[in-house]
Amino acid sequence: MEIISVDGIVVNGTPFKENSKIINILTKDHGVIGCISKGCKKLKSKLRLPSENFAYGTFHLYYKENGLSTLIDGDIKNYFINIKNDIIKLSYLSYLCELSYNVFKESESDEIFPLLESALLKIEDGLDPKIITNIIETQYLKYLGISLNLDECVKCGSTKVVTLSIDKGGYICSNCRTNEPIIDEKVLKLMRLYNYVDISKITNLDIDKNVSGKINEIINTYYDEYSGVFIKSKKMLKDLIN
Repeated sequence: MEIISVDGIVVNGTPFKENSKIINILTKDHGVIGCISKGCKKLKSKLRLPSENFAYGTFHLYYKENGLSTLIDGDIKNYFINIKNDIIKLSYLSYLCELSYNVFKESESDEIFPLLESALLKIEDGLDPKIITNIIETQYLKYLGISLNLDECVKCGSTKVVTLSIDKGGYICSNCRTNEPIIDEKVLKLMRLYNYVDISKITNLDIDKNVSGKINEIINTYYDEYSGVFIKSKKMLKDLIN
């Protein structure tokens, strides 16, 4: 085994024996690394904080490519204090980490970690967690192989669209529309923006609540019907918000 240092986020963990844990760290260059953290449950262990769920930082470990690595130490970059002091934001944090883990398992893309990283930092900075989450969910669709066509009518290619069909997988123009209800133009434009925006460059989110609420409804329905991904923390998040 070689010693490596990786930036990552602990997306989940399970108890191992009396004082240890096995954690999964989502990283950029090495994907998800399964790692044993020996003795991390002890109060004075230097591995206690780096082994907690949602720990974000630089992890030093004995790396085993096709097996269980061993955590040596970790340097926390951000404790996400603002998120962890707010039960709603904490629920979004939990959901995003679980979703990202599942999306990575489907795609094994090295783009998942920087997307998650940017999203969590923006929520920590005070940006609306629902909107940030919807942006992430929209951008993750391509990694799940179920992208919505948010560029043109899915049937004829026209860019003069008036609605969106979940069943047909994207925008619909007036000529191709059958019984789909018309959707507010602001919703359609923002959904396309969600699909392409660089999260790391967002500085503010001044979006009408009715518009963001409609987008959230569309994304939730699409995930429920077509993603095939079941996220336990999403139900908890919905229950908490409702």
